[in-house]
Amino acid sequence: MEDSNQTSSSRFILLGLTNIPHLQAIYVLLFFIVYITTLWGNSLLIIVVRINEQLQTPMYFFLRNLSIIDICFSSTIVPRIIINTLSRDRSVSLLDCALQMFFHLSVGGTECLILAVMAYDRYAAICQPLHYNTVMNKTFCICVATGSWTSASISAFIHVFFTFQLPYCRSHNLNHFFCEIPPILRLSCRDTWPNELAMYITAGIIAMCSFFFTLISYIHIISNILKIHSTDGRKKSFSTCTSHLTVVSLFYGTILFMYMRPHSAYSDRDKIVSVIYSAVIPMLNPIIYSMRNKDVKGTIRKRMNKHL
Repeated sequence: MEDSNQTSSSRFILLGLTNIPHLQAIYVLLFFIVYITTLWGNSLLIIVVRINEQLQTPMYFFLRNLSIIDICFSSTIVPRIIINTLSRDRSVSLLDCALQMFFHLSVGGTECLILAVMAYDRYAAICQPLHYNTVMNKTFCICVATGSWTSASISAFIHVFFTFQLPYCRSHNLNHFFCEIPPILRLSCRDTWPNELAMYITAGIIAMCSFFFTLISYIHIISNILKIHSTDGRKKSFSTCTSHLTVVSLFYGTILFMYMRPHSAYSDRDKIVSVIYSAVIPMLNPIIYSMRNKDVKGTIRKRMNKHL
């Protein structure tokens, strides 16, 4: 094999999801529908929050951030899957691969942090309603959102930098449909333990800390809801959290499964996990939040009736 200097100028070949022609056609159609639905649903949610003055609250500020994240997340991965499946040339340059990995890690890390902040927002609204406007003030929300984007981007840059310092001389056939760290590390002919350790530390700081912060927030929320005597009061309080809990369970579950295991455990089944968190969840988020939200549905109905 070539040495590390020579391999640094080569390309990865993305093997994709399948080589069976009729399955490729089905996958392209499905991913196209998923992508259009993701763009349409999240864009609609952003517009609804923007035009309705009643939705100018911290919860919807972070929900709008989440929709932007989902559009970026899906746009980083899904178009490449479609192009790669339709094209005969499935190779990707190391620069393109590094850029895709950076944006994918950056928006993924930001979503972890934003979901944790949204859990804190629900905690403040339910457990400290009298101090809610003081705690979740505009300056705090903007600083937290900016900090989430910045810290996730810095973490992503560090990972990408050290990942592409490795020599890749075993093979350049990447058994995946986009450039993701676990399958790429399997191609290196050098010990990848330092990279794996950095991945575990980052996943521990961003994903696990966000998860436990969310968990602690919901422990306080549930204990506070149980103190409410009326059944209607309990249902009303808990209904404001069910959408967020659904999204958190789906996203944290798939992310932790993918990044908290040794890269040697990676298999073809993990492609399904990657599809779920990179394509399916960004599509489901606006649907989950809209279906259980009377304010969002009410705004959409009013606009539709007005135009009709």
